[in-house]
This record gives sequence, C-alpha cells and structure tokens, in this order.
Amino acid sequence: MSRDGYRAVAGWDEDALTLAVEAARGASISTAPGEVVFASTSAYFTERSQAVLALEALALPPSTRTRDVSGSRRCATSAVLQALEGTGEVLVAAGEKRETQAGSPQSLLYGDGGAACRVGEGGGALFRGGASMSADLVDVYVSRDQCTPYVYEERFIRDTAVASVFAPTIRQACDRAGVSPAEITLAVVTEPAGGVYAAVSKALGLTAPNLATEVAGRAGDLGAAHPLFALGLAFARAQPGDLVLLAGFGSGCDVLIFEVQGEIEGAARFEAWLDEGVSSSDYVRFLSLTGDLDLAWGMRAEAELKNQATVIERIGRDVIGFIGGRDSLGNVQFPKSRIPVNPDVDKPETLTDVRLADLPAVIISATNDRLNYSPDPPFAFGLVQFENGARVMMEFTDRGPAGFSVGDPVSMRFRIKQLDRRRGFRNYFWKAAQSVRPAMEA
Repeated sequence: MSRDGYRAVAGWDEDALTLAVEAARGASISTAPGEVVFASTSAYFTERSQAVLALEALALPPSTRTRDVSGSRRCATSAVLQALEGTGEVLVAAGEKRETQAGSPQSLLYGDGGAACRVGEGGGALFRGGASMSADLVDVYVSRDQCTPYVYEERFIRDTAVASVFAPTIRQACDRAGVSPAEITLAVVTEPAGGVYAAVSKALGLTAPNLATEVAGRAGDLGAAHPLFALGLAFARAQPGDLVLLAGFGSGCDVLIFEVQGEIEGAARFEAWLDEGVSSSDYVRFLSLTGDLDLAWGMRAEAELKNQATVIERIGRDVIGFIGGRDSLGNVQFPKSRIPVNPDVDKPETLTDVRLADLPAVIISATNDRLNYSPDPPFAFGLVQFENGARVMMEFTDRGPAGFSVGDPVSMRFRIKQLDRRRGFRNYFWKAAQSVRPAMEA
C-alpha cells in the first residue's frame, strides 16, 4: 500500500518466514507452546522446514513439535481450526511474500505480511464452533511452470464461491455454534474476488462489517496471513459478548465463530501494524524490493556466499535465536567464545545463554557504505549497545527519511542476512531497526 497505489512491500531482506516470525513475537509466548505451525503459500524452501527455523528464531525448546502447512490460502485457518478442535497449546504463524509479474493486477493488489495467534486454554475469545468444506475451485494457481499467479475470470469465481462454498459452510458453522448469521458482530471473510462478501451477506442476512476488506484496502491481499491479521484487528475492536466470524478461503473454506469474553492479549498491536510498511513512488525500486525485477548490480554483488551445513549445525541456533553468553563476571558478549572477551577472564569457561533479540538497545556508531553491495543501498551498519552492556556490530534495516544516527533507540528485527542465489540458499540473522518506526514514504 502507498499513497500512489503501490502495494505494501516488505524490504528485500524479508520473506514469508521473517514476516511470520515477527508476527509470532507479538503473540503471547511467555511459556513454550506444544507445537509451532508455519503457514504460507510462498515459503522460500520447499524442502527445509521453515517451522523449525521459526522455532529457533523464537528461541523455543527443540522438543517443541513443528509443522509446515501450505497448498492453499486457507492453510492458516485450517491449522487454527485443527488446533481448536485438539488439545494443548499451539502457535500458528503465517507469512506471505508472493512473487508477481511486473505490471499485473496482482503486483498492485497483493501485499506482504505476517500474522500469528496462539491457541489454548484461557485467553479472551471462546471458540463456539466451526465448519470446513474442501472444493477444487481454481480461482488462482501457482505451479513450477507458472511461477506467478494465474487468475481466472472474476465473475465465475464470485458466483461459484458464494453459492457453492461460502454460504453453505457459514450456515453449517452458525448451526454448530448455535447462532444466526444476523447475530454476528464482526466478520473476517477473505474474498477471492470483489463483491463476494456483499453477495454472501445478502444470501445469509449478515450485517457485520467485513474487516478483511479493510485490511485488503490498506495493506493489500496478504494471502495465508490475511485472515489471521484481520482476525487480530477484529479482536482489537470487539467488546465482550461480540461474536466474530472468521472465514478463510482457498481450495474450499474454513469458518470459525468466536465469542469475545474479554481483552485479548496482543490484539491491540494489529491497529498499529496496519500503518507500518515500506512504500515507494519509484516503480523500479518497488519491483526491485519485491524481487519482481532482477537488476544488474555489478561485480561487487558477485561475492561468494556459500554456507556450510557444518557451520549451521555448530552455531546456527545461537545465530538465528540471537543468543549470546554471560561470563562468570557478568559480562555479556555475542558471539560466544571458548575464552570470554572480558579481559578480566583469562581461562576457558562455559557461558550462560542470554537472548539479545528482545532487549532494547541504542546505536553508538553509524556508517552508510555506498561501496559495499546492498539490494537497497546504502549499506547501513554500526555498533549497537544493549541494555545489559553487550555490544554487537550490526546491519541496520527499515531506514527512514532521516537515516540512522548515534543515540537512536533500536529494536531487533529477524531478517534475511545473506542471499546465495547461485545455490538457492539464504541465511537469517537479526538487524537493528529504529524502535519508533519511521513514517511511510510519500
């Protein structure tokens, strides 16, 4: 989304995984869930579990179960419904950064984003009932040969989806929840085509506003993350006693009905998140950031970035989880070392784990490098000091119009660190971003 019509776009260093992790950090994970589910139709790796990477980025115990779900845009709502009908605590994190063809309607309509929710006992919303329908209604598809979305005729999609998918599934969910459609206070119905919710409302007697439409208008179509993001917005606005209808669409439909019973932790963040993002009035820069246009960056972009599995096995969890170490005298450092960097320690010792990702920090030196390669120049980096005294040389991200300055408070963002395009691999780490997000570019 931007004021000139370009969709909200994550920076070059974000993908479906990083967006899902950032959303999950906003969920309540003070205690480890029993399972972490990663949901996306645009995950970068097809054979490497992104749910495991999310688990490590969140520094959750390796004994936690993980699962990756995909295949349709309702994969996140399907995971939530399955969790609600099961037992135990489940964290569902969804993220999307989908490829589009330059100049296509999807290039302007799609957004990049993430959303997450935690399912379990307690909380402020009671699950009243739900229903699912599986149907091979091909409104849009992506394949190995057709790498960008191929969309079918809108009127066919709308008429078929309303009569054959949405209406019967919503009716069944309402019957199971013991409510009528007219009692629904707020709706989250993801629309595969314009006018779907209006037609569904007319057919069923729904009068609730559809917050999924508002999210689409302000941030674009977020794919698998869209229904969860709009649900968070609905929970932020709901009052105790309100009924919220959630409907995810894609190769069928999932419908869930909730009764709000009190304040829902983390829901208020969704209002603020709608105003975040990167926009550009430069369409070429926009296409470069989305990855829809491959620009020539010269010889400086040809550095060898091969990663070794042995290195990832040895230090990967500390890197992805941003876990430093504290020595016996209290000094915190990153990365860990066999002999602490503290000059008062002169022998090897085992450092105590300290997670830095969630700690506030400030910039104590800043450099803008226009010689080093960056897909979004200049390459900005500097020394960051955390509140516990640790100092780490870090890359900066989410640069505002004023850039970065010494003394700026920063917080950590999970991002892509390196792209190995030759071998189709990428590494992840944390970057420093200004704690107060800069206003979106006009």
